[in-house]
Amino acid sequence: MASPLITSPRSTRAVAARRLATRAFRAKQGLFLVEGPQAVREAAAHGAGITELYYTAAAAERHPRIVQAARDGGAALLPATDEVVSSLSDTVHPQGMVAVCRFLDEPVAAVLAHAPRLVVLLAHVRDPGNVGSVIRAADAAGADAVLVSDESVDVYNPKAVRATVGSLFHLPIAVGVPVDAAVAECRTAGLRVLAADGTGALDLDDEADSGALRAPTCWMFGNEAWGLPEELRSLADAAVRVPIHGKAESLNLSTAAAVCLYASARAQRQYGEEGEHGRR
Repeated sequence: MASPLITSPRSTRAVAARRLATRAFRAKQGLFLVEGPQAVREAAAHGAGITELYYTAAAAERHPRIVQAARDGGAALLPATDEVVSSLSDTVHPQGMVAVCRFLDEPVAAVLAHAPRLVVLLAHVRDPGNVGSVIRAADAAGADAVLVSDESVDVYNPKAVRATVGSLFHLPIAVGVPVDAAVAECRTAGLRVLAADGTGALDLDDEADSGALRAPTCWMFGNEAWGLPEELRSLADAAVRVPIHGKAESLNLSTAAAVCLYASARAQRQYGEEGEHGRR
């Protein structure tokens, strides 16, 4: 059953939810905000632990199944005015629906426990949009997990959550992991660690053509502004550059990540198909 209409942004519940925009309060509560029908739908569909759902009458009319899914998952249904929902929003044009969800990250050992073949390590990535976009690319390429270093931006930052477009709820994620510890865990899990770097000694096309990308791989991506410093790059088994065939100086982080991840995904998929044919 839905609660009475919340009409004031100064209501106790709205104020508490709004405080989740700050990292310290998110960490203390173990909760974060998810904005927009698409992201809320994915959160509900994948059991992400929605505790509260704020929504306008118009949003409920457009998306009754999302409201029902949140209800079925045990969320408190909180109808609210446009003003209240807008006060929880981080966008210029709010879409009338904001959920409060429980943190969903897992320990790195648990994330890597099931023989992963393709993993992303975000090392000191400070832009929330980039973090979200790389998570989305990892999801699209079929990666098994994402590791976010302790010096990267908070994955639960509203801009990062929004940039994942729901992919945050699709694959295991570990957060707050020191890069050296993450690399060690990846090696224990049997992964070759490749640092994506514009000055890398190895060429991505050559790695793909040689069959090297068929191996279980963790791709390490660094800060867009300054890339991977030597102390992080040296932790990897090799540094790989994406070849630039035109006149562009470089690729942005999310584009480079997508290129690298799809190269690995294609190589691993082909190897799997060849292996299946060979066993018949």
